[in-house]
Amino acid sequence: MLCHSVFFTLRDRSDAAKKALVAGCHERLTGHPGTVAFHVGTVSHYDRQVNDRDFDVALHIVFESHAAHDAYQADPRHTAFIAEHSTTWAKVRVFDADLC
Repeated sequence: MLCHSVFFTLRDRSDAAKKALVAGCHERLTGHPGTVAFHVGTVSHYDRQVNDRDFDVALHIVFESHAAHDAYQADPRHTAFIAEHSTTWAKVRVFDADLC
């Protein structure tokens, strides 16, 4: 399995902007073939010294395989999500991890 984690830092860091991106993730990024788990949320107010809090929205999708992830990347719903929301991003960090 592959865990695809994306951390978005927004240009407008307001609660309304965060809510709009979370809604966009739910609209465009759920239900893709090969998805094992889908989670999206905002940075927690739980603040510890070791926490990296330099993001506003975190997206985590677990795919059953690399092939499922690759199909997701090329899917029109995913590319529409990028087209609709990328202008709102100040920074995006992507972390892909093979799960055992």
